[in-house]
Amino acid sequence: MKFKIENVTELNLLLQFDPKSLQTGIKVRGDAVPELQAAVKSLFEKNLCTLSDGGYLTDEGIEASEHALKLLHMLSA
Repeated sequence: MKFKIENVTELNLLLQFDPKSLQTGIKVRGDAVPELQAAVKSLFEKNLCTLSDGGYLTDEGIEASEHALKLLHMLSA
């Protein structure tokens, strides 16, 4: 099994959230590239963020964001 480009886009988007702050969210604007719009919609459908254009991380989203950050640090070492 390999990461698809869609997965990488979702991972990069998860890294844009601050998993340590429940007060900080993001918004993917309507004029963003289609790949980014699809990624945020996918995260919403997977119950990782609260709105179809971003919003805040859910509990599962916080966990996914933390894992993504750990993976990035491991691969960047």
